[in-house]
Amino acid sequence: MSSTTGTRGESVTPANPAYDTVVETTDVTALLERGRALSAPVLRAAVARLAPPMDTVAAYHFGWIDAQGRPADGDGGKAVRPALALLSAEAAGAPAEAGIPGAVAVELVHNFSLLHDDLMDGDEQRRHRDTVWKVHGPAQAILVGDALFALANEILLELGTVEAGRAARRLTTASRKLIDGQAQDISYEHRERVTVEECLEMEGNKTGALLACAVSIGAVLGGADDRTADTLEAYGYHLGLAFQAVDDLLGIWGDPESTGKQTWSDLRQRKKSLPVVAALAAGGPASERLGELLAADAKSSDFDSFSEEEFAARAALIEEAGGREWTAQEARRQHAVAIEALHGVDMPERVRAQLTELADFVVVRKR
Repeated sequence: MSSTTGTRGESVTPANPAYDTVVETTDVTALLERGRALSAPVLRAAVARLAPPMDTVAAYHFGWIDAQGRPADGDGGKAVRPALALLSAEAAGAPAEAGIPGAVAVELVHNFSLLHDDLMDGDEQRRHRDTVWKVHGPAQAILVGDALFALANEILLELGTVEAGRAARRLTTASRKLIDGQAQDISYEHRERVTVEECLEMEGNKTGALLACAVSIGAVLGGADDRTADTLEAYGYHLGLAFQAVDDLLGIWGDPESTGKQTWSDLRQRKKSLPVVAALAAGGPASERLGELLAADAKSSDFDSFSEEEFAARAALIEEAGGREWTAQEARRQHAVAIEALHGVDMPERVRAQLTELADFVVVRKR
């Protein structure tokens, strides 16, 4: 999956007609739109429960209004998690609608994490707009994030069923792992070296856990047993690792017009993402030079004023040391493991094919 293009403003995946066809199929688009359409009314109703001004701050975050409170048609994300939750209900033999509370709960937790992450990382842009903390202040970003987290469990538990309780336990476990992953991510920024194994563990917590929950929670609400839910979680966990590997590539080489973030955004934040960690572990002249530069960066008082050329030089060393290629290959490997896990669940072949198509979309997405 490594790119043969330049390092700025271009795709992170190679030309691959078979995979490009998957990305462009209307089936994947329809699955994502279904997830968004079925979950949106319940999500909006949940947000409407929040006390002012948290309700409008949350609405801004989701792209429903602009900074002045006027209705907007903002980019609310790809809706991969809601799509997975609905498909997981169908994998268990239940109607897709059985997964709606789970889809909404996972989306609420996901957005709780985004609100807090943007503040902790100092990100000023998300989905091509100023982030909540930038517009409404850090206090509102924290409060609204906390409120969304509480709403997620409320949405599930008010169902009052045994299945809802099981689903809530899975969601709280995934949420705790997500927070663990964020804590690891922050701590790694201040370490000179992080192993590939440590990075994969962190990303499995930060991204894999919630995707794993998304693809099991609908099945649980639909009456699936724990073995089925656990097997679906394995698919989601490895899909999450593939998703994050692609995100790490985009965090360095992604087109700002597509990602909505600055060029070299992960390098600006000193993130020990997979391309960086793999490059440092590779050995060789480029790896050693990269290590020297990053060690000096950690002690530099001028880091915030680095030029585009200085970040571009670091990105070039990561690529020369093999970090970009290794991360691309790891995304493919995790994708293959995810697809293999699907063979452990007896489900309608249509649902299996759709889960496979969604996995293909995640790994070859351009943004």
